[in-house]
Amino acid sequence: MAEAARTVRFIVTRQDGPDATPYTEEFEVPYRLNMNVISALMEIQRNPVNANGQHTKPVNWESNCLEEVCGACSMVINGKPRQGCSALVDNLEQPIRVSPMKTFPVVRDLVVDRARMFNALKKVKAWIPIDGTYDLGPGPRMAESKRQWAYELAKCMTCGVCMEACPNVSEKTTFIGPAAISQVRLFNSHPTGEMNKDERLDALMEDGGIEGCGNSQNCVRSCPKGIPLTTSIAAMNAATTKHLFKKWFTV
Repeated sequence: MAEAARTVRFIVTRQDGPDATPYTEEFEVPYRLNMNVISALMEIQRNPVNANGQHTKPVNWESNCLEEVCGACSMVINGKPRQGCSALVDNLEQPIRVSPMKTFPVVRDLVVDRARMFNALKKVKAWIPIDGTYDLGPGPRMAESKRQWAYELAKCMTCGVCMEACPNVSEKTTFIGPAAISQVRLFNSHPTGEMNKDERLDALMEDGGIEGCGNSQNCVRSCPKGIPLTTSIAAMNAATTKHLFKKWFTV
């Protein structure tokens, strides 16, 4: 007698729209060696039939690179915020429970609106303004010792996992979150970026800035790229304190 084909059971938290009531739906997906959560969701999309044999709407989610670089496929898998592309089925306890991140508003199913994080990056000017400087020649070089640790900060893929893990980021708070704070450290360390250093520090000292961090350290434990977020927060705590004293004595 032929052995029954192996399947993987998923329990997906779904939501038909931003104001709709969440509900769960179960699916059984044919197992494949080395499959990840995204490939399972693709199988459900190809054949949207739930575990009861009923045809249903395909599950909505976001993904892009499928190699843990873009940060688009962030979701909560078995209670842990992470990337769906790097979550291998063989390493997960079953049934595999998949739900959207709660920190951000749900658009539909596993798709969330991460505008809060991007607005935080805008607030701290997490970029290097170079408009009009194209004819000034090569910029200043960054010391190799600084470049090595700055590169680690540059690995941030704005996935939002650190904000999901942070207990101080919620709809009741205005805390900008660890990602934006770490990016201030990155751009303030750049030889050209440091020209706007004071503006970024001022932004961190506003309501919802660095004072909102409760030092739970969930962010650094959950970051899929291993970014030293708590080190950045400590460094920016020191930098904003020095900046405050500097402002006092220059008034």
